[in-house]
Amino acid sequence: MRLGVMYDRDLPPEQLVPFARALDETSVDDLWVVEDLGWTGGVSAAATALAVTSRLRVGIGITPAPLRNPALLAMELGNLARLHPGRLAAGIGHGVGDWMRQVGAAVPSPLSLLEETITSVRALLRGETVTLAGKEVRLDGVSLVHPPVVVPPVLAGVKGPRSLALSGRVADGTILPEGIAPADLPPYVSRIGASSAHELVVFAYLRLGATTAGSQALVEGQAGFLGVEPSEVAVAEGTPEQAAAHVKELWAAGATTVAVRPLGPDPLGQVRTLLSAL
Repeated sequence: MRLGVMYDRDLPPEQLVPFARALDETSVDDLWVVEDLGWTGGVSAAATALAVTSRLRVGIGITPAPLRNPALLAMELGNLARLHPGRLAAGIGHGVGDWMRQVGAAVPSPLSLLEETITSVRALLRGETVTLAGKEVRLDGVSLVHPPVVVPPVLAGVKGPRSLALSGRVADGTILPEGIAPADLPPYVSRIGASSAHELVVFAYLRLGATTAGSQALVEGQAGFLGVEPSEVAVAEGTPEQAAAHVKELWAAGATTVAVRPLGPDPLGQVRTLLSAL
């Protein structure tokens, strides 16, 4: 059971360095960086965090497949994995549909694109030569000159039933979005249908302190993304002990890694309080 922390997209990029260094001195296992349209790039953020830490695993959650040629993505991930062996986890997903259309990157078959991207990236990272004439991906005899010795896990950031099944079939793990309650997690695990070696990363909101208008708006927006009522979006909140109990329940329900996303001020302080309660 692993505990991760997300570096929130609303935090300035220049604060990532002190944030990562401070987190590296705690018992937290992972630091997760994000890639959302207009906010920040996931690969550059991961490279920065890896360069200024010595212990943390850094997860990318997630790179949208429509924005990434799989050969270039494998080259970037391979570089990071060689420079920082065993400390990288790479998430790939569909990307938010509206954002992909906004930048002219929407594709006819998102499921095919995701499967072909994940399978080709994993093969390239393993040092294989890849030729693929797929529905969305075309590669002709491509290989990495410097494949990583320690191959990083490639996870699918997904939530729909068909995408979950795809993840269980072709990825090393699955990343689930914030707001899923522990009681609702088993059906996701069932849809993935993978072996025990398949890592399940669950993002979870952490709110230790007063509810602010900004944090509530974020939760309400996530309700729309998940297709549920705002009251159904799960948050690790209340007392430190209650928040810790929420994390433990996610682990007990099948999460391999719980990556908390602190809401509101003093995210590192909230993480330290949660660690004490755990």
